[in-house]
Amino acid sequence: MRTPFEFITAEAALSVVKSGDRVFVQGSAQTPLHLLRELGKRAPELRDVELTFITVQGNIELDKPQYADAFHINCMFVSESVRKAVNEGRADFIPVFLSDIPDLFRKQLHIDVALVQVSPPDKHGYCSLGVSVDVARSAVNTATHIIAQVNPRVPRTHGDSLIHTNRFTAMVYYEEELPEVDYGTKVKDDELKIGQKIAELIDDGSTLQMGIGTIPDAVLKSLYNHKNLGVHTEMCSDGIIDLFDKDVINNSKKRIHPYKTVTGFAVGTRRLYDYVDDNPAFVFLDIDYVNDPHVIRRNPKVIAINSAIEVDITGQVCADSIGTTQYSGIGGQMDFMRGAALSEGGKPIIALTSRTNKGVSRIVPFLKQGAGVVTTRGHIHYVVTEFGVAYLFGKNLRQRAKSLISIAHPDDREMLEKACFERFHIF
Repeated sequence: MRTPFEFITAEAALSVVKSGDRVFVQGSAQTPLHLLRELGKRAPELRDVELTFITVQGNIELDKPQYADAFHINCMFVSESVRKAVNEGRADFIPVFLSDIPDLFRKQLHIDVALVQVSPPDKHGYCSLGVSVDVARSAVNTATHIIAQVNPRVPRTHGDSLIHTNRFTAMVYYEEELPEVDYGTKVKDDELKIGQKIAELIDDGSTLQMGIGTIPDAVLKSLYNHKNLGVHTEMCSDGIIDLFDKDVINNSKKRIHPYKTVTGFAVGTRRLYDYVDDNPAFVFLDIDYVNDPHVIRRNPKVIAINSAIEVDITGQVCADSIGTTQYSGIGGQMDFMRGAALSEGGKPIIALTSRTNKGVSRIVPFLKQGAGVVTTRGHIHYVVTEFGVAYLFGKNLRQRAKSLISIAHPDDREMLEKACFERFHIF
Protein backbone atom coordinates (compact mmCIF):
# COMPACT_ATOMS: atom_id res chain seq x y z
CA MET A 1 0.00 0.00 0.00
CA ARG A 2 1.30 3.49 -0.86
CA THR A 3 2.40 5.44 2.21
CA PRO A 4 0.37 8.62 2.91
CA PHE A 5 3.24 11.03 2.28
CA GLU A 6 4.68 9.64 -0.95
CA PHE A 7 5.09 12.17 -3.76
CA ILE A 8 5.50 11.25 -7.42
CA THR A 9 6.05 13.23 -10.60
CA ALA A 10 3.18 14.95 -12.36
CA GLU A 11 3.87 12.85 -15.43
CA ALA A 12 3.41 9.65 -13.45
CA ALA A 13 0.38 10.94 -11.57
CA LEU A 14 -1.45 12.08 -14.70
CA SER A 15 -0.98 8.76 -16.46
CA VAL A 16 -4.31 7.74 -14.89
CA VAL A 17 -6.15 10.14 -17.27
CA LYS A 18 -7.52 8.28 -20.32
CA SER A 19 -9.20 9.37 -23.53
CA GLY A 20 -12.91 9.99 -22.97
CA ASP A 21 -12.52 10.68 -19.24
CA ARG A 22 -14.33 13.50 -17.47
CA VAL A 23 -11.80 15.47 -15.43
CA PHE A 24 -12.82 17.95 -12.72
CA VAL A 25 -10.51 20.91 -12.16
CA GLN A 26 -10.63 22.73 -8.82
CA GLY A 27 -11.05 26.45 -9.43
CA SER A 28 -10.62 30.02 -8.29
CA ALA A 29 -7.37 30.63 -6.38
CA GLN A 30 -6.89 26.86 -6.05
CA THR A 31 -6.64 26.18 -9.80
CA PRO A 32 -3.89 23.51 -10.07
CA LEU A 33 -2.00 25.22 -12.87
CA HIS A 34 1.06 22.97 -12.64
CA LEU A 35 -1.06 19.85 -13.16
CA LEU A 36 -2.86 21.45 -16.11
CA ARG A 37 0.42 22.44 -17.76
CA GLU A 38 1.73 18.91 -17.33
CA LEU A 39 -1.54 17.38 -18.55
CA GLY A 40 -1.16 19.43 -21.72
CA LYS A 41 2.02 17.52 -22.54
CA ARG A 42 -0.11 14.40 -23.01
CA ALA A 43 -2.23 16.03 -25.71
CA PRO A 44 -0.72 13.99 -28.59
CA GLU A 45 -1.89 10.72 -27.03
CA LEU A 46 -5.31 11.78 -25.67
CA ARG A 47 -8.67 12.38 -27.33
CA ASP A 48 -11.95 13.84 -26.04
CA VAL A 49 -10.98 14.36 -22.41
CA GLU A 50 -13.73 16.52 -20.90
CA LEU A 51 -12.59 19.23 -18.48
CA THR A 52 -15.31 20.53 -16.17
CA PHE A 53 -15.11 23.30 -13.56
CA ILE A 54 -16.65 26.56 -12.37
CA THR A 55 -14.30 29.57 -12.26
CA VAL A 56 -10.61 29.06 -12.97
CA GLN A 57 -7.83 31.57 -12.43
CA GLY A 58 -4.64 32.06 -14.40
CA ASN A 59 -3.50 30.71 -17.75
CA ILE A 60 -4.87 27.18 -17.87
CA GLU A 61 -3.29 26.60 -21.32
CA LEU A 62 -5.66 23.80 -22.34
CA ASP A 63 -8.27 26.26 -23.68
CA LYS A 64 -6.04 27.07 -26.66
CA PRO A 65 -7.01 25.81 -30.17
CA GLN A 66 -4.06 23.43 -30.46
CA TYR A 67 -5.48 21.31 -27.63
CA ALA A 68 -9.01 21.03 -29.06
CA ASP A 69 -8.70 17.40 -30.18
CA ALA A 70 -7.35 16.21 -26.85
CA PHE A 71 -9.38 18.31 -24.41
CA HIS A 72 -12.91 19.69 -24.47
CA ILE A 73 -13.94 22.25 -21.87
CA ASN A 74 -17.48 21.87 -20.53
CA CYS A 75 -17.65 24.52 -17.81
CA MET A 76 -20.40 25.59 -15.41
CA PHE A 77 -19.26 29.21 -15.17
CA VAL A 78 -17.46 31.21 -17.83
CA SER A 79 -14.48 32.92 -16.24
CA GLU A 80 -12.03 35.16 -18.07
CA SER A 81 -9.61 32.28 -18.63
CA VAL A 82 -12.03 30.41 -20.90
CA ARG A 83 -14.33 33.16 -22.19
CA LYS A 84 -12.70 33.32 -25.61
CA ALA A 85 -12.85 29.54 -26.10
CA VAL A 86 -16.55 29.39 -25.16
CA ASN A 87 -17.55 32.23 -27.46
CA GLU A 88 -15.52 30.84 -30.36
CA GLY A 89 -17.30 27.50 -30.05
CA ARG A 90 -14.27 25.54 -28.85
CA ALA A 91 -15.74 25.07 -25.38
CA ASP A 92 -19.20 24.64 -23.87
CA PHE A 93 -21.14 26.16 -20.99
CA ILE A 94 -23.68 24.45 -18.71
CA PRO A 95 -26.25 26.88 -17.20
CA VAL A 96 -26.81 25.69 -13.63
CA PHE A 97 -27.38 27.11 -10.15
CA LEU A 98 -24.19 26.81 -8.11
CA SER A 99 -26.13 24.98 -5.40
CA ASP A 100 -27.19 22.28 -7.90
CA ILE A 101 -23.71 21.34 -9.12
CA PRO A 102 -23.00 18.81 -6.33
CA ASP A 103 -26.16 16.95 -7.36
CA LEU A 104 -24.95 16.96 -10.97
CA PHE A 105 -21.76 15.23 -9.87
CA ARG A 106 -23.65 12.68 -7.80
CA LYS A 107 -26.38 11.85 -10.32
CA GLN A 108 -25.36 12.85 -13.83
CA LEU A 109 -21.80 14.07 -14.44
CA HIS A 110 -19.64 11.30 -13.04
CA ILE A 111 -16.08 12.47 -12.37
CA ASP A 112 -13.37 10.05 -13.49
CA VAL A 113 -10.45 12.15 -12.29
CA ALA A 114 -10.38 15.20 -9.99
CA LEU A 115 -7.40 17.56 -10.12
CA VAL A 116 -7.04 19.58 -6.93
CA GLN A 117 -4.46 21.74 -5.18
CA VAL A 118 -4.09 21.21 -1.45
CA SER A 119 -2.04 22.16 1.59
CA PRO A 120 0.69 19.78 2.82
CA PRO A 121 -0.55 16.94 5.05
CA ASP A 122 -0.70 17.53 8.80
CA LYS A 123 0.60 15.01 11.33
CA HIS A 124 -2.62 13.01 10.92
CA GLY A 125 -2.35 12.84 7.13
CA TYR A 126 -5.04 15.44 6.36
CA CYS A 127 -4.66 18.04 3.63
CA SER A 128 -6.89 21.06 3.08
CA LEU A 129 -8.70 22.09 -0.11
CA GLY A 130 -7.72 25.63 0.86
CA VAL A 131 -9.80 28.59 -0.25
CA SER A 132 -11.95 26.73 -2.81
CA VAL A 133 -14.16 24.16 -1.11
CA ASP A 134 -17.36 25.13 -3.01
CA VAL A 135 -18.05 22.33 -5.56
CA ALA A 136 -14.61 20.74 -5.08
CA ARG A 137 -15.85 18.99 -1.97
CA SER A 138 -18.51 17.09 -3.90
CA ALA A 139 -16.16 16.43 -6.80
CA VAL A 140 -13.58 14.69 -4.62
CA ASN A 141 -16.33 12.83 -2.78
CA THR A 142 -17.55 11.27 -6.03
CA ALA A 143 -14.41 11.05 -8.21
CA THR A 144 -12.88 7.67 -9.08
CA HIS A 145 -9.35 9.11 -8.95
CA ILE A 146 -8.03 12.20 -7.16
CA ILE A 147 -4.70 13.76 -8.10
CA ALA A 148 -3.42 16.39 -5.66
CA GLN A 149 -0.94 19.14 -6.30
CA VAL A 150 0.50 19.69 -2.83
CA ASN A 151 1.53 23.31 -2.38
CA PRO A 152 2.81 24.89 0.87
CA ARG A 153 1.35 28.23 -0.29
CA VAL A 154 -2.20 26.84 0.10
CA PRO A 155 -3.93 28.04 3.29
CA ARG A 156 -5.23 25.44 5.69
CA THR A 157 -8.91 26.26 6.14
CA HIS A 158 -11.58 25.01 8.52
CA GLY A 159 -14.94 23.46 7.63
CA ASP A 160 -15.48 20.89 4.87
CA SER A 161 -12.01 21.33 3.41
CA LEU A 162 -10.12 18.38 4.92
CA ILE A 163 -9.20 15.34 2.84
CA HIS A 164 -6.94 12.48 3.94
CA THR A 165 -3.94 11.46 1.88
CA ASN A 166 -5.37 7.93 1.65
CA ARG A 167 -8.04 9.33 -0.66
CA PHE A 168 -5.50 10.46 -3.24
CA THR A 169 -4.57 8.31 -6.19
CA ALA A 170 -1.37 10.34 -6.43
CA MET A 171 0.29 13.37 -4.82
CA VAL A 172 2.57 15.79 -6.68
CA TYR A 173 4.63 18.31 -4.71
CA TYR A 174 4.90 21.68 -6.45
CA GLU A 175 5.18 25.09 -4.83
CA GLU A 176 3.82 28.18 -6.60
CA GLU A 177 1.98 31.34 -5.62
CA LEU A 178 -1.81 31.30 -5.76
CA PRO A 179 -3.51 33.62 -8.27
CA GLU A 180 -4.43 36.98 -6.74
CA VAL A 181 -7.20 39.51 -7.48
CA ASP A 182 -7.45 42.88 -5.73
CA TYR A 183 -11.01 44.13 -6.23
CA GLY A 184 -10.58 46.98 -3.73
CA THR A 185 -8.09 48.93 -5.84
CA LYS A 186 -10.42 48.82 -8.86
CA VAL A 187 -13.42 50.51 -7.23
CA LYS A 188 -14.54 53.65 -9.13
CA ASP A 189 -16.39 56.73 -7.88
CA ASP A 190 -19.77 55.63 -9.25
CA GLU A 191 -19.36 52.27 -7.55
CA LEU A 192 -18.52 53.97 -4.25
CA LYS A 193 -21.77 55.95 -4.55
CA ILE A 194 -23.62 52.67 -5.08
CA GLY A 195 -21.85 51.19 -2.06
CA GLN A 196 -22.98 54.10 0.10
CA LYS A 197 -26.60 53.78 -1.04
CA ILE A 198 -26.61 50.06 -0.31
CA ALA A 199 -25.01 50.65 3.10
CA GLU A 200 -28.03 52.79 3.98
CA LEU A 201 -30.26 49.76 3.33
CA ILE A 202 -28.26 47.56 5.72
CA ASP A 203 -29.37 47.42 9.35
CA ASP A 204 -27.07 46.56 12.23
CA GLY A 205 -27.09 42.81 12.85
CA SER A 206 -27.60 41.93 9.18
CA THR A 207 -26.03 38.89 7.50
CA LEU A 208 -24.18 39.71 4.28
CA GLN A 209 -23.71 37.91 0.99
CA MET A 210 -21.46 39.59 -1.53
CA GLY A 211 -21.12 38.53 -5.13
CA ILE A 212 -17.99 38.83 -7.24
CA GLY A 213 -16.56 42.18 -8.34
CA THR A 214 -15.88 45.74 -7.35
CA ILE A 215 -19.37 46.79 -6.21
CA PRO A 216 -19.43 44.34 -3.27
CA ASP A 217 -16.06 45.74 -2.18
CA ALA A 218 -17.50 49.26 -2.53
CA VAL A 219 -20.29 48.24 -0.15
CA LEU A 220 -17.80 46.88 2.37
CA LYS A 221 -15.89 50.17 2.28
CA SER A 222 -19.11 51.91 3.36
CA LEU A 223 -19.90 49.80 6.42
CA TYR A 224 -17.46 51.04 9.05
CA ASN A 225 -20.20 52.67 11.14
CA HIS A 226 -22.29 49.51 11.28
CA LYS A 227 -22.41 47.03 14.17
CA ASN A 228 -22.63 43.27 14.63
CA LEU A 229 -22.72 42.26 10.98
CA GLY A 230 -22.49 38.64 9.95
CA VAL A 231 -21.35 36.89 6.77
CA HIS A 232 -22.90 33.89 5.01
CA THR A 233 -21.75 34.07 1.41
CA GLU A 234 -20.66 31.91 -1.50
CA MET A 235 -17.42 33.90 -1.80
CA CYS A 236 -15.43 36.51 0.09
CA SER A 237 -12.55 38.85 -0.72
CA ASP A 238 -10.11 41.20 1.02
CA GLY A 239 -12.81 43.76 1.82
CA ILE A 240 -13.99 41.85 4.88
CA ILE A 241 -10.61 41.84 6.67
CA ASP A 242 -10.64 45.41 8.04
CA LEU A 243 -14.29 45.06 9.06
CA PHE A 244 -13.31 41.94 11.02
CA ASP A 245 -10.43 43.70 12.70
CA LYS A 246 -12.69 46.61 13.72
CA ASP A 247 -15.37 44.20 15.05
CA VAL A 248 -17.94 45.49 12.53
CA ILE A 249 -18.22 41.90 11.33
CA ASN A 250 -18.41 39.53 14.29
CA ASN A 251 -21.29 37.20 13.32
CA SER A 252 -22.82 37.60 16.78
CA LYS A 253 -26.42 37.96 15.56
CA LYS A 254 -26.53 34.99 13.21
CA ARG A 255 -28.86 32.12 14.07
CA ILE A 256 -26.82 29.47 12.28
CA HIS A 257 -23.04 29.31 12.66
CA PRO A 258 -22.93 32.26 15.09
CA TYR A 259 -19.46 33.80 15.45
CA LYS A 260 -18.39 32.11 12.21
CA THR A 261 -18.03 33.53 8.70
CA VAL A 262 -19.51 30.95 6.33
CA THR A 263 -18.24 30.86 2.75
CA GLY A 264 -17.70 28.49 -0.15
CA PHE A 265 -14.55 30.05 -1.56
CA ALA A 266 -12.32 33.10 -1.28
CA VAL A 267 -10.60 35.10 -4.01
CA GLY A 268 -8.30 37.98 -3.20
CA THR A 269 -4.71 38.83 -2.40
CA ARG A 270 -2.10 37.02 -0.36
CA ARG A 271 -3.28 39.09 2.60
CA LEU A 272 -6.66 37.32 2.48
CA TYR A 273 -5.13 33.86 2.04
CA ASP A 274 -2.90 34.43 5.06
CA TYR A 275 -5.83 35.83 7.05
CA VAL A 276 -8.01 32.73 6.62
CA ASP A 277 -5.11 30.31 7.14
CA ASP A 278 -5.93 28.21 10.22
CA ASN A 279 -8.46 30.87 11.26
CA PRO A 280 -11.32 29.22 13.18
CA ALA A 281 -13.54 32.25 12.61
CA PHE A 282 -13.93 31.14 8.96
CA VAL A 283 -15.59 27.93 7.79
CA PHE A 284 -15.40 26.89 4.14
CA LEU A 285 -18.37 24.61 3.44
CA ASP A 286 -19.83 22.52 0.62
CA ILE A 287 -21.71 24.80 -1.76
CA ASP A 288 -24.90 22.73 -1.71
CA TYR A 289 -25.20 23.78 1.93
CA VAL A 290 -23.86 27.35 1.71
CA ASN A 291 -26.11 28.23 -1.23
CA ASP A 292 -29.24 26.38 -0.17
CA PRO A 293 -31.99 29.05 0.04
CA HIS A 294 -33.58 27.16 2.93
CA VAL A 295 -30.32 27.43 4.87
CA ILE A 296 -29.73 31.06 3.87
CA ARG A 297 -33.19 32.14 5.04
CA ARG A 298 -32.57 30.88 8.59
CA ASN A 299 -30.37 33.89 9.36
CA PRO A 300 -32.16 37.19 10.04
CA LYS A 301 -31.78 40.26 7.82
CA VAL A 302 -29.91 38.55 5.00
CA ILE A 303 -28.58 41.16 2.57
CA ALA A 304 -27.77 39.63 -0.83
CA ILE A 305 -25.71 41.98 -3.01
CA ASN A 306 -25.26 40.91 -6.62
CA SER A 307 -24.36 42.65 -9.85
CA ALA A 308 -25.86 42.65 -13.33
CA ILE A 309 -24.94 43.39 -16.91
CA GLU A 310 -28.31 44.98 -17.71
CA VAL A 311 -31.83 45.24 -16.30
CA ASP A 312 -34.89 45.81 -18.47
CA ILE A 313 -37.70 48.19 -17.47
CA THR A 314 -39.83 45.29 -16.18
CA GLY A 315 -37.12 44.07 -13.81
CA GLN A 316 -35.58 41.16 -15.73
CA VAL A 317 -31.91 40.83 -14.81
CA CYS A 318 -29.26 39.68 -17.25
CA ALA A 319 -26.10 38.85 -15.32
CA ASP A 320 -24.33 36.22 -17.39
CA SER A 321 -24.19 37.34 -21.03
CA ILE A 322 -23.91 40.32 -23.35
CA GLY A 323 -26.51 39.37 -25.92
CA THR A 324 -25.39 35.98 -27.22
CA THR A 325 -21.85 36.44 -25.95
CA GLN A 326 -21.42 34.33 -22.82
CA TYR A 327 -19.66 36.40 -20.16
CA SER A 328 -20.00 34.50 -16.88
CA GLY A 329 -22.69 32.16 -15.54
CA ILE A 330 -25.71 31.79 -13.29
CA GLY A 331 -23.53 31.13 -10.27
CA GLY A 332 -25.20 31.66 -6.92
CA GLN A 333 -27.12 34.83 -7.67
CA MET A 334 -30.56 33.23 -7.64
CA ASP A 335 -29.71 31.04 -4.64
CA PHE A 336 -29.08 34.12 -2.53
CA MET A 337 -31.69 36.38 -4.08
CA ARG A 338 -34.32 33.84 -3.10
CA GLY A 339 -32.77 33.06 0.28
CA ALA A 340 -32.59 36.76 1.20
CA ALA A 341 -36.19 37.31 0.11
CA LEU A 342 -37.33 34.52 2.43
CA SER A 343 -35.18 35.72 5.36
CA GLU A 344 -36.87 37.69 8.14
CA GLY A 345 -36.05 41.31 7.29
CA GLY A 346 -33.94 40.21 4.31
CA LYS A 347 -33.18 42.36 1.25
CA PRO A 348 -32.19 40.96 -2.15
CA ILE A 349 -30.26 43.68 -4.03
CA ILE A 350 -29.12 43.97 -7.63
CA ALA A 351 -26.46 46.67 -8.00
CA LEU A 352 -25.06 48.11 -11.22
CA THR A 353 -23.71 51.35 -12.60
CA SER A 354 -26.24 53.20 -14.75
CA ARG A 355 -23.95 53.00 -17.77
CA THR A 356 -21.17 50.82 -19.12
CA ASN A 357 -17.62 52.14 -19.50
CA LYS A 358 -18.56 52.98 -23.10
CA GLY A 359 -21.53 55.09 -22.04
CA VAL A 360 -24.27 52.58 -22.89
CA SER A 361 -27.29 52.45 -20.58
CA ARG A 362 -27.53 49.35 -18.40
CA ILE A 363 -31.20 50.00 -17.75
CA VAL A 364 -32.82 49.14 -21.06
CA PRO A 365 -36.26 48.86 -22.71
CA PHE A 366 -35.48 45.27 -23.74
CA LEU A 367 -32.63 42.91 -22.94
CA LYS A 368 -30.28 42.35 -25.86
CA GLN A 369 -31.29 39.58 -28.25
CA GLY A 370 -29.96 36.31 -26.86
CA ALA A 371 -29.35 37.70 -23.35
CA GLY A 372 -29.87 35.28 -20.48
CA VAL A 373 -32.25 36.06 -17.61
CA VAL A 374 -30.55 35.07 -14.38
CA THR A 375 -32.89 36.75 -11.90
CA THR A 376 -36.51 36.85 -13.04
CA ARG A 377 -38.81 39.82 -12.57
CA GLY A 378 -40.72 37.73 -10.05
CA HIS A 379 -37.65 37.52 -7.83
CA ILE A 380 -36.42 41.10 -8.09
CA HIS A 381 -36.73 43.42 -5.07
CA TYR A 382 -34.13 46.21 -4.96
CA VAL A 383 -32.16 47.68 -7.86
CA VAL A 384 -29.46 50.22 -7.01
CA THR A 385 -27.43 52.53 -9.25
CA GLU A 386 -25.35 55.58 -8.40
CA PHE A 387 -28.54 57.63 -8.95
CA GLY A 388 -30.74 55.90 -6.40
CA VAL A 389 -32.69 52.87 -5.21
CA ALA A 390 -35.69 51.34 -6.98
CA TYR A 391 -37.90 48.94 -5.02
CA LEU A 392 -39.79 46.75 -7.48
CA PHE A 393 -41.34 43.90 -5.50
CA GLY A 394 -45.14 43.95 -5.62
CA LYS A 395 -45.21 46.69 -8.26
CA ASN A 396 -46.85 46.33 -11.64
CA LEU A 397 -44.94 46.69 -14.90
CA ARG A 398 -45.75 50.37 -15.34
CA GLN A 399 -44.73 51.21 -11.79
CA ARG A 400 -41.50 49.24 -12.23
CA ALA A 401 -40.66 51.08 -15.41
CA LYS A 402 -41.12 54.47 -13.72
CA SER A 403 -38.98 53.43 -10.74
CA LEU A 404 -36.16 52.09 -12.89
CA ILE A 405 -36.15 55.13 -15.17
CA SER A 406 -35.74 57.34 -12.07
CA ILE A 407 -32.38 55.66 -11.28
CA ALA A 408 -31.12 55.50 -14.87
CA HIS A 409 -28.49 57.93 -16.11
CA PRO A 410 -30.20 61.33 -16.64
CA ASP A 411 -29.09 61.40 -20.27
CA ASP A 412 -30.83 58.07 -20.92
CA ARG A 413 -34.15 58.82 -19.27
CA GLU A 414 -35.80 60.46 -22.28
CA MET A 415 -35.02 57.38 -24.40
CA LEU A 416 -36.43 55.10 -21.70
CA GLU A 417 -39.53 57.25 -21.21
CA LYS A 418 -40.26 57.05 -24.93
CA ALA A 419 -39.90 53.25 -24.85
CA CYS A 420 -42.11 53.14 -21.79
CA PHE A 421 -44.81 55.20 -23.52
CA GLU A 422 -44.73 52.95 -26.60
CA ARG A 423 -45.05 49.84 -24.46
CA PHE A 424 -47.26 50.88 -21.55
CA HIS A 425 -48.89 54.09 -22.83
CA ILE A 426 -47.59 56.14 -19.91
CA PHE A 427 -45.24 59.08 -19.55
